Amino acid sequence: MQNKKPISVNGREYQFPNVTAIVICLDGCEPAYLEHAIADGLMPTLKRMQETQTSRLAHSVIPSFTNPNNLSIATGRPPIVHGICGNFLFDPDTGQEVMMNDVRFLRAPTIFSKFYAAGAKVAVITAKDKLRALLGAGLEFDDDRARCYSAEKSDSSTQAEHGQAKASEWLGMAQPEVYSAELSEFVFAAGVKLLQDWSPDLMYLTTTDYVQHKYAPEHPQAKAFYEMFDRYLTQLDAMNAAIVVTADHGMKPKHLADGSPAVIYVQDLFDEWLGKEEARVILPITDPYVVHHGALGSFATVYLPKEANFDDIRTKLLTHDAITHVLSKQEAVDQFELPEDRIGDMVLVSGENVCIGTSKDRHDLDALNEPLRSHGGLTEQVVPFIVNRKIEIETAPVLRNFDAFFVATAAAAL
Repeated sequence: MQNKKPISVNGREYQFPNVTAIVICLDGCEPAYLEHAIADGLMPTLKRMQETQTSRLAHSVIPSFTNPNNLSIATGRPPIVHGICGNFLFDPDTGQEVMMNDVRFLRAPTIFSKFYAAGAKVAVITAKDKLRALLGAGLEFDDDRARCYSAEKSDSSTQAEHGQAKASEWLGMAQPEVYSAELSEFVFAAGVKLLQDWSPDLMYLTTTDYVQHKYAPEHPQAKAFYEMFDRYLTQLDAMNAAIVVTADHGMKPKHLADGSPAVIYVQDLFDEWLGKEEARVILPITDPYVVHHGALGSFATVYLPKEANFDDIRTKLLTHDAITHVLSKQEAVDQFELPEDRIGDMVLVSGENVCIGTSKDRHDLDALNEPLRSHGGLTEQVVPFIVNRKIEIETAPVLRNFDAFFVATAAAAL
């Protein structure tokens, strides 16, 4: 028996939906992608939603990377609450740099787990498998009320671990290549079939930014991706679901006029100023999928030796036009709502068209076949927030992408 009462998750009250509440996270969806595709007449359904329903812009969390923002959407809160402040972190206690994709790093329950505990049916479909365990934390799969699997590993999904055996076979769509638009299309197709055949109360569909790293908004391949998405959105909308379309972050060009990456290698600077490897620069964008970004983004954390003069280093860094922000640990906690024990002693942010690297010899950029496009800073913080219902959205002080399920469940409860 479902509990239809509002459900409290991390200090917020969520309405229990009367129809399926869906949040779609379009990875790397700089608003310009939608503008170009709509201008060419390729997204009639999204265009109608923008013009007749509810359309806003929202802010992602900083760093504007995949894991922090997906977990913020999943918990309804910023990283200071849920703890996931990057794809990658340095553990000073062990001296190890590790992926932050293990459930042990998560410090707050997800909206999915709380709704599941209240009797809801929940579906979470991801493009890349790196997010699956975190998003699926607290779900169980022995009573056919939860599905949580990735397109990337859809051939090998099981009933016991994912709620769906051999998801690719169930969908009738081959497991896609990880570096492909089809990886995201699998997510959309699975969402349509789940809504048709299984009717979840809550569904989260989150994609990959392969296309957005590779192609600018005006490129035909980028437009084709959004045209494809609109076809699936049309089907979801026709089944009376309440849908919020948003993104985890935007995407900006980070290259020079000749197409080569625009990078400031800050580990090299610290080595020059403080001595070889006395400071340690961490790039939280780092994950197993570096072909399209070379582990280069616009946000970095730094662990400094105790004797380092913070103010002196900040002054030196800010002489470089590439660096827009040099924050202390406490400043970063206050400004970006980050967990203080996972961000080192200094946080760096670079500008719209440049990335932060460690040392030049540590980045293998041979796999970058197109001019670099990436994210991580404040210039990639603005994302779309579109609802297929007319609904008043109060912002305090600004709409965030992690308000998505709050709005979707409210719309689904009307």
